[in-house]
Amino acid sequence: MKGHAKDIKPKVTVNDRFWKRKIEVVQKEVIPYQWKALNDQLSDAKPSHAIRNFKIAAGEEEGEFYGKVFQDSDVAKWLEAVAYSLETLPNPDLETIADEVIDLIGRAQQNDGYLNTYYTIKEPNKRWTNLRDNHELYVSGHLIEAAVAYYEATGKKKFLNIMCKNADYITSVFGPHKHQIQGYPGHQEIELALIKLYRITNKDAYLQLSKFFIEQRGKEPHYFKLEAKKRNDDRPFRGELKYKYNQSHTPVFNQTEAVGHAVRGVYMYTAIAELASITGDNTFIETAKKLWNNVTKKQMYLTGGIGASPFGEAFSTDYDLPNDTCYNETCASIGLVFWANRMLQMEKKAEYADVLERVIYNGTISGMDLKGNKFFYVNPLEVTPEVIENRHDHKHVKPERQTWFKTACCPPNLARMVTSIGKHIYSVEDQQLFIHLYMGNEGEFIINGTPVSIVQKTTYPWEATVEIEVSPAQPNDFTLALRIPGWCQHATITIQGEVFNIADNLKDGYVYIRRNWKENDLIQLHFQMEVQRIRSNPKVRENVGKVALQRGPIVYCIEECDNGSDLHGIALPSDAKLSATYDENLLNGVVYISGEGKRISETSEKEELYSTIPMTTNKVELKAIPYYAWCNRKPGEMRVWINNQLQ
Repeated sequence: MKGHAKDIKPKVTVNDRFWKRKIEVVQKEVIPYQWKALNDQLSDAKPSHAIRNFKIAAGEEEGEFYGKVFQDSDVAKWLEAVAYSLETLPNPDLETIADEVIDLIGRAQQNDGYLNTYYTIKEPNKRWTNLRDNHELYVSGHLIEAAVAYYEATGKKKFLNIMCKNADYITSVFGPHKHQIQGYPGHQEIELALIKLYRITNKDAYLQLSKFFIEQRGKEPHYFKLEAKKRNDDRPFRGELKYKYNQSHTPVFNQTEAVGHAVRGVYMYTAIAELASITGDNTFIETAKKLWNNVTKKQMYLTGGIGASPFGEAFSTDYDLPNDTCYNETCASIGLVFWANRMLQMEKKAEYADVLERVIYNGTISGMDLKGNKFFYVNPLEVTPEVIENRHDHKHVKPERQTWFKTACCPPNLARMVTSIGKHIYSVEDQQLFIHLYMGNEGEFIINGTPVSIVQKTTYPWEATVEIEVSPAQPNDFTLALRIPGWCQHATITIQGEVFNIADNLKDGYVYIRRNWKENDLIQLHFQMEVQRIRSNPKVRENVGKVALQRGPIVYCIEECDNGSDLHGIALPSDAKLSATYDENLLNGVVYISGEGKRISETSEKEELYSTIPMTTNKVELKAIPYYAWCNRKPGEMRVWINNQLQ
């Protein structure tokens, strides 16, 4: 093994306008809002009952379990978001509430370490009898992740001790020995949580159980089939998806294409990549790479959305990326963020950070409105409200964000991603500091045993100039590796005013700068940031003859409130000039794109359904806004992909 301390975790405070505002929205609006939701205090949202379930399990209230079998995980993700928030914004009142919730969780835990309110309240004698469907290990995984985050943020060990007790119990129940259950989770999650717990405790049993769950999955005799037979369950599982649904259709190391439930998939792929990073095992490395290439090169939307099919919230097949019926669950994109981060741990290649950047600026934050109190579960790339209202195959798509969901995994998941965004900017390895993302922040690191301060100043993603101030406590010889974004056609770097040769120091998308750094050394980066017309691979049927607009990492869309209805009748000619303008009063401050387009003229709209009359067009001024900000004004039509030409 390479060792669990491969990367030293930096301390980073994000302070730029773009992300600081989103973090503050989560801190001031989303976390309190979700706390009310967990306590059934929202009159316009479906009840959660999540906190009350813990009180009933602790014997402090009477009642029945309410909600989904994974309802406990909503509390876990809320606590994890709180932990990341407390790291950068101390809040004694919020910390007190979190401590009280942790105390409650401890009181709900059984003497042997078991922790799950559904089974404690509803089916106490049926533990581990339905791993396929009932999320016991998934719930423990999210609670473990929250406990690790809370310990790292506050230094308090109570929650960590609770979850270590739970993990110790699980490691005694599951494993390769005859007296143990040789199964694995129906919904992957605990695999990556156990690795986090291993990193913080250095207890090898947690790492080995994570490996066991991965290596056992899909082997014959198939555990889920044996389990179903034992409980006399002969129901067909997930229709035509069958065990592809939870990626147990074949052993994991035989899997080369992403199939099944997208969130389950990317959580598992994240664990595989991290196990590859820790162990150096080539089997894990090659599996991670093959699955990454399939997802990001054949099954990922321009926005970073994944999981095209509403049936099973699943991956479909290569190049099947419909825009109006796609699922693109917010949680799936968040999982892709985690996976990209772990791929960067495995090997430093900018392609992983390029996907990470694409997803955080587009397919994740689209799941929450700018105020932080409405959410998308599904993130389409094309919306026509009247079609959604009248077509059964569009019923999963919503034309407006919702206040809450009965299955409320996405809002707290998004909260924990936004509040932890600073953890994705840097990584330290040996005598190298990698900068993966560009956003205003202050970071503190230990390199060669010396404290090093890094300050980034930028108005990214709207402008592409970045200043990086490097200040070691004393002169320090190390390498700073700067990512050149994949969308950038030309970049320049100066150090202390002198031009640095990028071409001779570029490897896998990173510019490596080795020097003896001194206090207040200044690096200036400039990336050429132009409006780009993006085209799909022609195998993506829905996008042939269409273009999308992107500027820097931001993907754009057109909305009805700017461009009128019938957006399908608009085209953007190849020779149309496009301009980018920053408007601080639009959608909390964004760069919008404008240009001259064409629209089918009204004289072409005859009452006849079909006609031989030639189509005519009029010139129109198009306006495109960032995709993540759509539906924050007036609901209506939206589309990312625009016709390239109209005859």
